[in-house]
Amino acid sequence: MNNMNKTLSLGAQFPDFTKKAVVSIEKGKEFYDLNSEEIRNSGKWMVMFWWPKDFTFVCPTEIAEFNKAYTDFEDRDTILIGASTDSEFVHAAWRRDHEDLRDLRFPMLADTSKSLATELGILEQNEKVAYRATFIVDPQGTIRWVSLYDLNVGRNVKEVLRVLDALQTDELCPCNWTKGEATLTA
Repeated sequence: MNNMNKTLSLGAQFPDFTKKAVVSIEKGKEFYDLNSEEIRNSGKWMVMFWWPKDFTFVCPTEIAEFNKAYTDFEDRDTILIGASTDSEFVHAAWRRDHEDLRDLRFPMLADTSKSLATELGILEQNEKVAYRATFIVDPQGTIRWVSLYDLNVGRNVKEVLRVLDALQTDELCPCNWTKGEATLTA
């Protein structure tokens, strides 16, 4: 039985999408139609990180951590987007309900049809929820980094920033390299 995911990887084009996203908890301003064309036209990098389910335990710790680092992504000309297969209404309810999520500064994308998660190859087979996946996409829409975590393990936002920094140097960066350190010459 071959129902394994074929996750999009380095060098692939990030799929086109138009999805509802939650951008506010202010009445009447909650939702926005987010699309890949708008992101590509911005000329910026994109980091899209996925979590399995709203209203769970590991997920809000990650989302809050990404939110704390929001200006770090902004400083790097990078659009930050969070995503799950929950609906925009579930996202909005969770944001209103959870203290750490009320002031999010990035959109929460609702992949209710699971079409984007399926195209990315990150849909968990049994529950049909997204794995904890993170994609770094360059301004041309090319996937430059992918990480996938088991459903039970939270990721490290500092590592996402470190890799983004390294990719943005467009140089050779040695093991454990951090921004400001010397890069390698071939």
